[in-house]
Amino acid sequence: MNPVSLRLASLAPSETLAMSQKSNELKAKGFDVINLSVGEPDFFTPDHIKLAAKQAVDNNFSFYSPVPGFPALRKAIVEKLKKENNLDYTIDQIVCSNGAKQSVCNVLLSIISPGDEVIVPAPYWVSYVEMVKLAEGKNVIVSAGIEQDFKMTAAQLEAAITPKTKALILCSPSNPTGSVYSKEELKALAEVLAKHPQVYVLSDEIYEHIIYVGKHESIAQFESIRERVIVINGVSKAYAMTGWRIGWIAAPQWIASACNKLQGQYTSGPCSVSQEAARAAYTGDQACVTEMRTAFERRKNLIVKLMREVPGFKVQEPKGAFYVFPDCSAYLGKSFNGKTMANAADLSMFLLEEAHVAAVGGVAFGAPECLRFSYATSDENIVKAVDRIKIALAKLV
Repeated sequence: MNPVSLRLASLAPSETLAMSQKSNELKAKGFDVINLSVGEPDFFTPDHIKLAAKQAVDNNFSFYSPVPGFPALRKAIVEKLKKENNLDYTIDQIVCSNGAKQSVCNVLLSIISPGDEVIVPAPYWVSYVEMVKLAEGKNVIVSAGIEQDFKMTAAQLEAAITPKTKALILCSPSNPTGSVYSKEELKALAEVLAKHPQVYVLSDEIYEHIIYVGKHESIAQFESIRERVIVINGVSKAYAMTGWRIGWIAAPQWIASACNKLQGQYTSGPCSVSQEAARAAYTGDQACVTEMRTAFERRKNLIVKLMREVPGFKVQEPKGAFYVFPDCSAYLGKSFNGKTMANAADLSMFLLEEAHVAAVGGVAFGAPECLRFSYATSDENIVKAVDRIKIALAKLV
């Protein structure tokens, strides 16, 4: 037995990455697998962004960057926040990291002490609860089902806050549900938070530009809680730059300084070439963002229509991101070849083996009755996948 640390032993592996790996293993054996498990755009990084990276290589951007990122990139982020979100920050309040995932973890490790409570609305992105564990905090899960569009209410938030509450993690547009909090809904949450000055908000806005209703709203806009909000974002989703690994926070100065200190000890600054590419993303032509969002919306309309034709599926219409999260309760307890579907994790494995469609079971998202399907794939794949799913589900009795 290899004695790994208690810290590592307490963590669950990423279910999304695990399912993606399983689907790749089946593909390697020659099976035609349609992978709807992976949370990344299927587009290539736009050419003007790639050109900036090539120029960065030619201009010898090959040395360490400042820990929080190059001033030019942080300035571009400050300008983006002002122009698009009407939020005022200085470059000293911006810390760039190796993806938004590291940004979230940096903040939690910087502000959470052992025993601090962190409110996490469910369904949630798989890594939030594991990061809270890593910081030795305590997850307080607030369930918000399909009947309330998978969104936590102000009353639920109020009921979950205790003297030990240190933070709330909010994700809008949401992974895994695609739900989007309106300005009115965020205002109601902010009014609750204003009464509890010890609570900080990690606002994960990585899907900001993939939204199909109105415009993106940030909870950082409300002055009463502004100094307790940490905005988390990056270039991965909007600009099809998942592999470039650039995320960032915009935070109160003391939190930015804390994350800078932490990051300085375990990764230092993110890739220098990627930073120049990210700067080009923010300062260049934004037509690529609109084009990709238009494609995602078309696919969303297609997959929602087809999923609603699957007997037993309850499907809420996503307002953002590129996921659909149907309630599959009708199939739980059913069996095939002696195997009973106890939860959506079992159902996702059944679909992978019988339909050769990869999805992620909702257990890892705090919603064991749901499945997450990513529609960041072609229209043809979406049609073919739902057809296969219908045929496979009909085998369950």
